[in-house]
Amino acid sequence: MTLLESYAAGRWFRADDEGAPLLDAVTGEEVARLSSTGLDLGAMVAHAKDVGGPALRALTFHERAGLLKAMAKDLLAVKDELYELSFRTGATRRDSGVDIDGGIGTVFSIASKGTRELPNDTVHVDGGLEPLGRAGTFVAQHVWTSRPGVAVQVNAFNFPVWGFLEKLAPAFLAGSPSIVKPAEQTAYLTEAVVRRIVESGLLPEGSLQLLCGPPQGLLDELTVQDRVAFTGSAHTAGLLRNHTNVLHGGVELTVEADSLNCSILGPDVTADDPELDVFVKGVVTEMTVKAGQKCTAIRRVIVPRAMQDTVADAIAARLASVTVGDPRSEEVRMGALVSLDQREEVRKAVQSLRASADLVFGDPDHVDVVDADADRGAFISPVLLRAHDGAVEPHDVEAFGPVSTLVAYDSVADAVRLAARGRGSLAGSVVTHDPAVAREVVLGLAPWHGRIVVLNRDDAAEAAAAGGHGSPLPVLVHGGPGRAGGGEELGGIRGVLHHLQRTAVQASPDMLTAITGRWTTGSRRTEDGVHPFRKSLADLRVGDTITSAPRTVSRADIDHFAEFTGDTFYAHTDPEAAAQNPLFGGIVAHGYLVVSLAAGLFVDPDPGPVLANFGVDSLRFLTPVKADDTIAVTLTVKQITPRTSADYGEVRWDALVANAAGDPVATYDVLTLVAKEWPA
Repeated sequence: MTLLESYAAGRWFRADDEGAPLLDAVTGEEVARLSSTGLDLGAMVAHAKDVGGPALRALTFHERAGLLKAMAKDLLAVKDELYELSFRTGATRRDSGVDIDGGIGTVFSIASKGTRELPNDTVHVDGGLEPLGRAGTFVAQHVWTSRPGVAVQVNAFNFPVWGFLEKLAPAFLAGSPSIVKPAEQTAYLTEAVVRRIVESGLLPEGSLQLLCGPPQGLLDELTVQDRVAFTGSAHTAGLLRNHTNVLHGGVELTVEADSLNCSILGPDVTADDPELDVFVKGVVTEMTVKAGQKCTAIRRVIVPRAMQDTVADAIAARLASVTVGDPRSEEVRMGALVSLDQREEVRKAVQSLRASADLVFGDPDHVDVVDADADRGAFISPVLLRAHDGAVEPHDVEAFGPVSTLVAYDSVADAVRLAARGRGSLAGSVVTHDPAVAREVVLGLAPWHGRIVVLNRDDAAEAAAAGGHGSPLPVLVHGGPGRAGGGEELGGIRGVLHHLQRTAVQASPDMLTAITGRWTTGSRRTEDGVHPFRKSLADLRVGDTITSAPRTVSRADIDHFAEFTGDTFYAHTDPEAAAQNPLFGGIVAHGYLVVSLAAGLFVDPDPGPVLANFGVDSLRFLTPVKADDTIAVTLTVKQITPRTSADYGEVRWDALVANAAGDPVATYDVLTLVAKEWPA
């Protein structure tokens, strides 16, 4: 007997009872047993807050991102072992790729986002500076900081690897320790992944704990600053929402629940169009990947009434080629449901759907299988239904398996209305080659969906490679309104910010510079006689400044720039027309000429620590520069971001170009790469 263990308070915990059996979805054999009897949940929460939290918050965003990347690389080394265990959940090799490779890939993506979009610091600036007075001595800045609570993640059975990694990575990057609670049916696969992570020693102790078994009493241990991310049924979500610590104790709850996702075939698509094949392939893929056990799978196939027979025949023909059986077999395209109990739930749901729908393909009570015993394994046939007009059940009943229902519509507005009857979904798709149809459908569906995929002959191949209708992507938000739970996960840095606290800080510019580690407009500048471009990253400091000598912009300069670049816009070349322009009143210098001349004023020409200029942000032209006006530049180190994996870092400079009267001519940020060390 293998009794799964929980990783709690720095050690592996094994219950002293026999636990409940977990069965192989394909053979019915016992894989492991599960119990959390005797586990001290309060100690887990305290360990996360007292040990894991402080260790994580002591690291910068970049350091946390580096640990996530190292963890993902380490998991790749045992991917084959995880695949073997995944077969026992009923998953085919393709299904396991979605779960295991998808989960590891999500960690890589979030780690990369953290390095590229967050500072190498523990505080993240949000938005621009807000002036609060005329003199500029009292200003405000919104900032994001880590919170002291614990992130509890309650996951569903269908994605035992991706489901927990996609929640763990953003929380970890935000500095929040996690307690992971996998669904019971497939907990043995999650346990294997967590065991590998713990044994690697890569993550700080207390930043990741695992609860294998019933979680009764866990929410009782949570309080203000703690967060729960739940994926599962709407019924369980309702129980969590009514827990006293969620209602009154300040515990935040994010829910991803039931979702009757739809795919709509545009009225422009005919039997001869390539879009029909795109549509049919998408529906069949969503029905059969993970045996339809995906929260984003297509449950409602909404098609023009005139195309209903054509679509039904095409889907049925493709489903007829789907081989069901042992997921290890090369010829099998669809494996088993996760358990015999789950198969019974799907059969009950199909029976409910048949109250207002006819069976088009499949038999929920019988299926021929390859290399397996149909009685011992949780196998079921793909099932396609065709709804009667006015049917209610397809918009209310979710069969969490390989089941979809065809629904006919009479107009685009009718299709949108039918889609909205699902009362909120995670993902929807529309297949059309008509831009007007795409706009009408997307704008109609948007209030009811977290994500919408628009497919046609132009993007179908690349969209399929990215996962198509049903694959949540780490750079896009995952969640949906209404019935789907009303929550959001992923979305790149958005998923990280969910775990952080945004605070408005009001202070003097100097104080904000000290607090944020980023130079604030109005803060003091430092000019020590050494050109900042001669300083390596080790010597450079926020606030280091150079003020250039002035330069007069002549009419000859303007004429030469116009001829040299070909930019002969009349404001730079035609005195009479320029004089009529109410903004200029005469010939003015090109904005890019001003920026180019400014670079010549502040750049140090000799080889040095500044290796490259890789961009300009937030460029604004504020005051026209006329012929014979004089300009000068003030360049200040705004932010320093060392790269942990390179011998250089990024330096953001505040550039202010002003005229002789002191009026700002242009403002922008200059982005450079600067060596960490440079010979004296």
